[in-house]
Amino acid sequence: MASVELRDLRKEYDRGTIVAVDDLDMEINDGEFITVVGPSGCGKTTTLRMVAGLERPTSGSIIIGDEDVTDLHAKNRDIAMVFQNYALYPHKTVKANMEFGLRMSTDLSAEERNEKVQWAAEMMGIEELLEDKPDELSGGQKQRVALGRAIVRDPEVFLFDEPLSNLDAKLRKTMRTEVQRLQDELGVTSIYVTHDQEEAMTMGDRILILRDGKKQQVGKPEEVYNDPINEFVGGFIGSPSMNFVDVVVEQTDSGMVLVGVDEDFRYHLSPDVVDRFGVLESGGEYVMGIRPEDVFPAEGTERDTVTAVVEVVEPIGSDNYVYLDLSGELDTGMSAERVEESDFIARTDASFAPETGQEVEVVFSDEDVHLFDPATGSSVLYEQGHTGGVTTAESSADESSIADD
Repeated sequence: MASVELRDLRKEYDRGTIVAVDDLDMEINDGEFITVVGPSGCGKTTTLRMVAGLERPTSGSIIIGDEDVTDLHAKNRDIAMVFQNYALYPHKTVKANMEFGLRMSTDLSAEERNEKVQWAAEMMGIEELLEDKPDELSGGQKQRVALGRAIVRDPEVFLFDEPLSNLDAKLRKTMRTEVQRLQDELGVTSIYVTHDQEEAMTMGDRILILRDGKKQQVGKPEEVYNDPINEFVGGFIGSPSMNFVDVVVEQTDSGMVLVGVDEDFRYHLSPDVVDRFGVLESGGEYVMGIRPEDVFPAEGTERDTVTAVVEVVEPIGSDNYVYLDLSGELDTGMSAERVEESDFIARTDASFAPETGQEVEVVFSDEDVHLFDPATGSSVLYEQGHTGGVTTAESSADESSIADD
C-alpha cells in the first residue's frame, strides 16, 4: 500500500491545442478510496491512465509512495487496473486470465501463483468458474474475474476505470458493495473513476470533481454535497440536481429579501443566514440554489411561500418528483428535454401528488439556500472565506478545448 500524489499534472494533445488535464494537484492517503467524477470529457480517464503509465503527462509529476514514477514504464509500477470492458483474454480460462499478470510481472513459482489465484477466487466467490472461458460467463462473473485478476497482484494501488458501467442497475449495486468490501478487507489505496455521481457519493472516502480538465472540489461526500464550492458542483452532485433561480437582493424594513428576476416570488432571509453569507449588497444579483429534497409543500407555515404551477409529477415509489413552473404558466407541450431542464423540482413524500396544471404553494428553509456569483459561478460562502472543512481548488474552469475521457 502507498500514498499517491499528483503534482501539477497536465496532459495536452495536438501540440497544446487540446488540454485534457489542466495542472491537477491531488494527495491521496495510504489506504484511501478516492472516487473521481465529472461529465464526459472532463479528464477522468486521462488522469487514471497517466497514473497507470498508459499515458505520458505533458508536465507534472506522479508520486507513488516515496517514488517518482512519472517516467516509469507501466509494467514497472506496482498498480493493478480494472477496466470498463473487463479486458479478459477470450481464449484463456478464468484461472489463466487471473494468473497472467503474475506470470508476466513476478518470479513466483507455478505453485505460488496457483495459491494466489485460489485465494483471490475464493474472495470473489468464483472458485467453480476457474476452468471456464469468458464467453461462458455473465457480465457480473466477468467483472468478478477482472477484480480477482487485480487482487492477485497484491498491488500498492488499485485503479478502477468505470468498472460497473456495463452491468444492469441491480447487479451494479451488488458489485458496488463487493468493491467496498474488498477495499475494507485489503486496505489498498484506490482511485475509482465513474460518471455516476451516486457511485461516487456512496463509495468514496473523498470525491474529486473534475470539469474541463480542472479540479473543482475535493472533499468527503457530505461536505461536497452540503458545501459546493461553485454552481457547477452544486448542480452536478445530487439527484435530482439543485434548483437554480436568478435573484436580486432587496433591503427592506424587515430585512434582506431574495426577489426572483424572472419568477414571481420573494423570500426573506433570517439575520443568522444573512450573517452566514457575509456582505450582501442591496441590488446585488445572485443565483440562488436550493436542493429538491429541501423543498416542501406549504402546510400552515409562517415562512414565505413560493407559488408554482405543477408541470409533471414523477412517482418513484417512496417519493415524488414534482416539476414546477415558477412563472405561473403551464407549458402543455412539455418535452422530455424540457422536463430535464424544468424550472424547479421538489422531491416530496409520495402522499403529495398534485394534478398537472394545479397551482401549489411550496416552502423551503433559508438555512438550506446557497448563493452563487452569476459571473464566476463561485459560492458566496467561499468568497466570504467559509470552506466548511472542504479542500478546494479553482472555482471556475476556463474555456479551453478538452479531450474526450
